[in-house]
Amino acid sequence: MNEADRALIARLRQGDPSALDTLVRQHQKELYRLAYRMTRNAEDAKDISQEAFLRAYRALASFDGRSSLSTWLYRITVNLCLTHLRQERSGREGEMPESTADPSAKPLEELEVQERLRAVSEAVQALPPQQRATLLLRVHQGLPYREIAEILESSEGTVRVNYFHAVAKLRSQLKGLRDDG
Repeated sequence: MNEADRALIARLRQGDPSALDTLVRQHQKELYRLAYRMTRNAEDAKDISQEAFLRAYRALASFDGRSSLSTWLYRITVNLCLTHLRQERSGREGEMPESTADPSAKPLEELEVQERLRAVSEAVQALPPQQRATLLLRVHQGLPYREIAEILESSEGTVRVNYFHAVAKLRSQLKGLRDDG
């Protein structure tokens, strides 16, 4: 853990109200993005990321500093997302991801890009929750396997296997998209 995180934790433990603002400001966007990518719902992601900060604040006394502050916050967020997804087995569909289409592209090209994004989003959502979490932490958050293993409280080998299976399933499901470029 770095010195800035140690100082922030010390301020939080002393009850400094500005420290909580600092914690939220530093990690809010990443926790929200992670929760959104896992739930595909903006409101759920907002609620989950807020709950993650509340849980972290309440459990601050038990944080021992063996992992980084961000790893600990990711672990809380992922656990909340996995719990939410288990409870949401009703199949409610989330929001579409932001468009990455080129604004100067032609309407037909934009439609094709949107269709590809939808197909990828649906394929990722269809992955089992542990594989989805592993894939999102690796690809979108750029975390190493070791840190993902800490977050998911599993072995590095399990994380590697989950990632391998997630990528294999996505390749299989999205085979047709590659044919078009």
